[in-house]
Order: sequence, then C-alpha cells, then structure tokens
Amino acid sequence: MSITGLCQICESRPAEHRCDNCGALVCEVHYDADLGLCADCAAQARPARERDETDTYRF
Repeated sequence: MSITGLCQICESRPAEHRCDNCGALVCEVHYDADLGLCADCAAQARPARERDETDTYRF
C-alpha cells in the first residue's frame, strides 16, 4: 500500500506510516514503530505513571 500526502500531525513532512489505532498518516518523526502508533495515540497508550512534562512525542 502506498502512502501519499503530508503528516497529519505536523503538516510539513511527507507521511510514511499509518497509525494502527486511528489511521492517521504520519511522518517518521511522529510515528512510534515499536507500537505501530502515531505520536498522539502513543502518548495516550503509555501508562499515566510514565507520563511527565517532558513528553518526547509532543512538540
């Protein structure tokens, strides 16, 4: 399957991946390959105790 268009998060880089959870097309920067999720879904999937103010998925 070919993915074309811009990242739906940053809207500036070419989309290279599709989130397994929400289906968003995202660039390499906004994709967690280990989880198969976009940055937004990956941030929500992490347990609350691991979240802090220096979230690496948010810009």
